[in-house]
Amino acid sequence: MTFLSPASAGGRRIAYCTHCIMPNTRPRVQFDAAGVCNACRNGEEKAVIDWEARRAEFVELVSQQKSVSGGWDCVVPWSGGKDSSSIAYRLKFTYGLNPLLVTFSPMIPNEVAEKNRELMIQEGFDHLLVRANQKVHRQLARRFFIERGNPKVAWDAGVNSIPMQVAVNYRIPLVFYAEHGESEYGGRVLSEESRKRRDFTEVIEHQIGDDPRNWTGDGVKAADLNPYLYPDLGDLARLSVTAYYFAYFHRWSMLENYQFLKEKIPFQTHPGGRTSGTFTDFDSLDDKMDNLYYYMQFIKFGFGRTVRDACRMIQNDQMTRDEGLDLARRYDGEFPEEFLDDVLEYLRLTRDEFTQVVDKHRNAEVWDRSDGQWVLRHPLC
Repeated sequence: MTFLSPASAGGRRIAYCTHCIMPNTRPRVQFDAAGVCNACRNGEEKAVIDWEARRAEFVELVSQQKSVSGGWDCVVPWSGGKDSSSIAYRLKFTYGLNPLLVTFSPMIPNEVAEKNRELMIQEGFDHLLVRANQKVHRQLARRFFIERGNPKVAWDAGVNSIPMQVAVNYRIPLVFYAEHGESEYGGRVLSEESRKRRDFTEVIEHQIGDDPRNWTGDGVKAADLNPYLYPDLGDLARLSVTAYYFAYFHRWSMLENYQFLKEKIPFQTHPGGRTSGTFTDFDSLDDKMDNLYYYMQFIKFGFGRTVRDACRMIQNDQMTRDEGLDLARRYDGEFPEEFLDDVLEYLRLTRDEFTQVVDKHRNAEVWDRSDGQWVLRHPLC
């Protein structure tokens, strides 16, 4: 079965991947002539990659950079979640490295994630937490939620900048981010090298959207933006600081990362058995703002957290397409009532103001108004 439908707004055709259930409304995703998205094609490529050769390449890389003085060998941008924690655990206990875990603080920390971070630290890791000026951070979150429908723009900048700033300041040559989202989940791959190395162009184009130096105004001064600024590229080159994707060297799967980590520490999951908007209970638990973030993805692009999670499992042959469809019908686009009061207080919005902002960002190609209710023009069949 294919899922091609002519959109009545603008004449666009809304298509769903014929292998997973990702729509072509996902930013930068590409479909081939068979109607298969490039994330699924990437999944096929992962099945034939020589992972032993990639691992050997990784061992050679880290052996060249390993500190001879006993200092930190690498920086791990670390939320405390299952992905970054599984990376940190492997670096330390499989490869014998001494990683520094660097956290750019969640906007509204979740107690589950705080427990998970403490469990990992007690395993024997050094940890640096950076918390930006909350007056400025909250102001930027409110601004970007209203303007772009994304309250986490400034947070995205901090996650990209702070680990690199730390690496420069402490002269640590290696930074290991998780996966290259543009190839792993469907997007625009800037170059073959960008699958392995993360650089400033990738950060600006695919992570933030613009240069944080543009964010002054409304009481935000240039000096307030230090946590969001990428280090000077000359300093990175001079000190040979390079950010790599761990997933280039090791087969990537969010489910397998969770399964690996829960065998190492008593990793905490959502106490309710699943997270709002999806069927999983182990992913993106660190920030109470995440429920709104994924809900706004549903508002703007017509797919939510369930489709995101199901597609990742389908692409790794951990779920069938029919199973993903069933879960999407049950949970995708669920209203983020959990933590909403905390979010509204953080953004300084009433519920009516919140609803107005949400509706402002509804994509007319995706949504229609029927009998006073918003409905998807082209829901999953």
